[in-house]
Amino acid sequence: MTLYAAYGSNLDPRQMLLRAPHSPHRGTGWLRGWRLTFGGEEIGWEGAVATLAEDELHSVFVSIYDLTPADESALDEWEGVTTDLYRKIRVRVETLDGSPLCYVYVLNSFEGGLPSQRYLDIMVNAAQEAGAPEDYISSLINRPTR
Repeated sequence: MTLYAAYGSNLDPRQMLLRAPHSPHRGTGWLRGWRLTFGGEEIGWEGAVATLAEDELHSVFVSIYDLTPADESALDEWEGVTTDLYRKIRVRVETLDGSPLCYVYVLNSFEGGLPSQRYLDIMVNAAQEAGAPEDYISSLINRPTR
């Protein structure tokens, strides 16, 4: 099994149940030294999509999943690893039980651009469903959109 740290719209446990149905949720944590940002606006969606950028002053709320090999392959395909849209990197996530090594998806595009309001609303709802703290949810709500 492989540990995966979900952020953005993948925080929604119902969405993850559809995308990785055999992979149990292991809790939540913080990705310290990273910030949630957006990029890929030039790819042609409604706007930019979520990604991560290293930034020692920020942290990103994540949900951790223990992925089966089949679910990992399916999630790689869903996230565009097979088309080089996103790449997987390993990071340490701070939890109440330690700092497990997990992987995350990072967009293979330049940072910048704004998400659509619809996409940001999905991310806010996902963070609420995952139990993110109110200040984190507020920071999402107050982000500018297209």
